[in-house]
Amino acid sequence: MKKFATALFAAGLVASATACTATHQLTTAETCERIQAVVSNPANNAGKTGMNNLANQIRPIHAVASDDLKPALAQILAYTDEQAKENPDKDKLADLQSGYQQAGSTYTKFCGQAGGQ
Repeated sequence: MKKFATALFAAGLVASATACTATHQLTTAETCERIQAVVSNPANNAGKTGMNNLANQIRPIHAVASDDLKPALAQILAYTDEQAKENPDKDKLADLQSGYQQAGSTYTKFCGQAGGQ
């Protein structure tokens, strides 16, 4: 009986670990809703701290974002990560600026002004 209980417990742990590693990809509308919640926070727009907050809140969304918005979020993360550095590389920021702006256009295309409406 002990061996059966141990085997059952081990099987449960394996199933739990598998469930934890499986990620659910968000729909475009769900991704828009999550992004809207982040960008609507005024604290995420204030200086280096705001850039850090923005990046840290977008990173988990990026991991499960819809295929439509994943590239835009990657561009936003690249820009915010560089911007938040102690001494950002001005040339790199200039290169990343167009991708950041394009990401904003992509967000507007898929999410509209009211976050996916």
